[in-house]
Order: sequence, then C-alpha cells, then structure tokens
Amino acid sequence: MDKSEREKIIKLIRREVIPAIGCTEPMAVALCVAKATEILEKRPEQITVFLSANILKNAMGVGIPGTGMIGLPIAIALGALIGKSEYQLEVLKDCTPSDVKQGQKIIDSKSIQIYLKENISEKLYIEAFCKSGENSSSAIISGTHTNFVYLQKDNKILLDKQYSNHLPTEDEIVSLNLKKVYEFATTAPIEEIRFILESAQLNKTAAEQSFKGNFGHGLGKILTGKFENEVMGKSIFSHILSFTSAACDARMAGAMIPVMSNSGSGNQGIAATLPVVIYAEDNKLPEEQLIRALTLSHLTVIYIKQSLGYLSALCGCVVAATGSSCGITYLMGGDYSKITYAVKNMIANLTGMICDGAKPSCALKLTSGVSTAILSALLAIENKCVSSVEGIIDEDVDKSIHNLTQIGSQGMEETDKLVLDIMTHKC
Repeated sequence: MDKSEREKIIKLIRREVIPAIGCTEPMAVALCVAKATEILEKRPEQITVFLSANILKNAMGVGIPGTGMIGLPIAIALGALIGKSEYQLEVLKDCTPSDVKQGQKIIDSKSIQIYLKENISEKLYIEAFCKSGENSSSAIISGTHTNFVYLQKDNKILLDKQYSNHLPTEDEIVSLNLKKVYEFATTAPIEEIRFILESAQLNKTAAEQSFKGNFGHGLGKILTGKFENEVMGKSIFSHILSFTSAACDARMAGAMIPVMSNSGSGNQGIAATLPVVIYAEDNKLPEEQLIRALTLSHLTVIYIKQSLGYLSALCGCVVAATGSSCGITYLMGGDYSKITYAVKNMIANLTGMICDGAKPSCALKLTSGVSTAILSALLAIENKCVSSVEGIIDEDVDKSIHNLTQIGSQGMEETDKLVLDIMTHKC
C-alpha cells in the first residue's frame, strides 16, 4: 500500500472516529438548531424541526447529557440557548443546571415544534427553522451527523449543496475491502496510527466513570457485582461485557461523559473499542498490538458502514461487534484467513437484529454483540467457520458483508417502518 492511499485511509478514520457527548442523533439535532440560531444572531422565539424517521426513532428515548431529561425538546431548547456549532457533536458540553431550567421554560412556552419530514429517502436528515420577529433562519444537516448542506438567513441563501452532499471529493474517496483493511491495520507505520489510542482512553474512562454512578439499567455494574463470581465467573469475558455495557449505560442515560464514536454512533465506537482494549490489557499484550487491533476494528466498522449507511433498520452493534471480533481475533494470533472466519461467524449469527431507537436498553444489545464477537473469534482461531452452504454466508467474505448490508439497508425497510409505527403509537 503506497503512502498516498495510507494517508487517505488515515483521514477517513479521523473523520469517522470522533468524540461525542450523548447520543449522536439528538446531538445532531441540537447542532442544527445551534447553527440556525447563530445565523439568526438572536434567541429564536419559535423553533421548528423536521426530521427523518431514523433520526426521530433514535432521539425519542435517550437521555440528554447534563439535563436529567429524555428526548428531543430539551436538546432543541439547549441547542438554541447555549449550543455552539464549533463543538460539533459535543455541541452541548457547556450546559449548566441553570441552562436546563431556562430550557424547560422554552419547552413550557410551546415554542418548539417537531415534525416527521415526509417524502424523503435520506435516512439522516435534520431541518431546523428559527424565527424571531421579522427575521428567520434555517439550517439542514444531511448524509452525516455534522454535514450542513443548506443555510439561509431571511431571504439570503448562505450555503446550498443539497444535491451534491453525497459526492465525496477526490481526496475523500477510499475504496475498501476487508483485505485492504487488514493490510492497512497490520502494516501502516505505527506512529501514523497511534492516534487510535485516544479511543481506548476515552471509552475506558467512560466505563470507569459509569461504575461509580447509577446509569440506565446498570448492566455494567450488575456484571461486576455478585453475579460476576456466582454466574459469569471472573474472566476476560466478563470484564469485556461489564466494561462495554457500563460505557453504554452512562451514555444512553445522558451522562456528561464523552465517548469516541465511530461512523456517527457512540455505541458503535464503544463496541469497536472496549472489547479489544480489555482483551489486550488483561493479557498484557504490547501496545503496538493494541494499536493495530483497534485500527483493524474501527476501520472494519467504517468499511461495513460505507454500504450499510449511517442509520438503518439493523442495530449498529452488529457492525461494531464485527469490528471488535476482528480485533480480538488478531490479538489471539489470527491471520487474515482467521479474521475472515470471524466476520462470517458474526454475520451468520447477528444479522437481523433490529434497531428500535437509542435508549438505555442498548446496553443489552451491545452486550449481546460483544458476546458474539468473542464466540466468533474463538471459533475462528480453532479454524471453525460458517460455510457458504449455510444461509446468507458466501465463500467470499466481502460478498458476505454485502449480503449483511443489503439485508440491513433494503430487506429491513418494512421492518423499520413498522418499528417506528409501534414506537410512535404506544399508549
């Protein structure tokens, strides 16, 4: 692999593996509102947002950091009050208790309106419209969580790339396959990829902070309590499950704790990182092996999400845990062929797990995902692999990945609609 291609891949990882506070969907909505407010140059009297179904689904039941509250209204109110677009997905990191009280007043005033955006194919779409007196502003995010494609103040269009936002520049185009992902992760000069350790530090700190509090369903703490000895057994396996679920517990409950995300999802970042980190640390493996395993895990997730999309009917933990299974297989001494086995084992097991929005119980799904990641790695190391005569698995690993993403992006479309309908019509 030449230097030019390596540099493109490094830029890709740096774009997709970034810090985030709170669930990325409501944070992206807050970011859009913050930008529209900045354009308006005054506090809006009315805020209206139009959201794609997947954004709406992922923002309904999740805690908003620093607020003790759930859902979009407080995220929107704080986006207008104190949000800074320059912070990107950490847009609300300056939030104080006083700000939350002010945000509640905005909610009580009924000045926030939230609608489903009809007749769009884009799964990630956020439109914020702010009005104050005779002045108005609007901002649209589409494609990715921080990608502004339209900005307007009064009658003046400041930015309009609504029809070109899906066209990457020559510098951004990176054609990946699993072989290339493996080659990059295992051969790139170590100093060029050392930055990936930031994900280890950030996400492990999130888990450690979660153990000290009471967040969500407390799965991480439960797995480190009496059940660790009585049921699970104190092992690398139980450590991986407890740390991964603890970080998710805190994030989904709205703790003001940053995590390193992957492809627009903090939970994907957690699941791609912590299983690899805990396995390496518990086995006292060299730092270079950890760096390469983390790079392999994160880049595998990025590769799969290229064809699946940022938001889909398929739970992101399926993809993220597939990445961590690759990383763990590598740490166990597995070569490329063993890593392809791990991927096929993952796809054969978890394909079809639904995404029913971001919420505290996501910790359960992450734990299911990383449990399967370890199981798949163990099978792979023992030369056990689901064969091409079984289900959706193909002899070619990249075709197997394509089968997974095709089911998630196309085959589960009706499932996604039904899930949203159920979520929005509960008594």
